[in-house]
Parts: sequence; C-alpha cells; structure tokens
Amino acid sequence: MSGARPGARRQVLDSYIERLKNLEEIALNFDGVEKAYAIQAGRELRVMVESEKINDDEASNLSFQISQKIQTDMTYPGQVKVTVIRETRAVNIAK
Repeated sequence: MSGARPGARRQVLDSYIERLKNLEEIALNFDGVEKAYAIQAGRELRVMVESEKINDDEASNLSFQISQKIQTDMTYPGQVKVTVIRETRAVNIAK
C-alpha cells in the first residue's frame, strides 16, 4: 500500500499525538506532579514535581510508579525513560 494515498499518513500522526498525550496524562494523574512533557518522540517523559510536596525519596519512588503505570496501561515501541525533576530555588537580592 502506498503512503501517498489520502489518509495514509494522517492516521499514523493521530496515533502518535494520542500516545504523547496519554504519556503526559498518566504522569499528571499522580499527586504532586506540576507539569509533564513527553519528548524525543515519546521515548522520554520529563515530570516536574512540586518541591514542597515531594521529597527526594518520593521523587525516586514516583518515577518508578509512573514507569510501572505506563508499562501496564500503554502499548509503545521500545522504552520510555521517566525523569522526575524536583527543584528548589533560593533567591535573594542585595541592595
């Protein structure tokens, strides 16, 4: 079958976008998750957490829980790397 026929590539694009949205939604359903980004064609999921709600140990556990949820709920080619980012900033201004 030719990829040039009408609608041939549209279906692949739609399923790709749906898979990326599903990855982000899985992460956003966990408590303490602020933002989630599926990057590198869905091969990596970066999760930003609220540093006040999640400590370092919980961040490690959260990445494991998200990866297990992806593994059980989704079908995807290859691997998905889950990175949880917890950031604390302290800013002061000297006058």
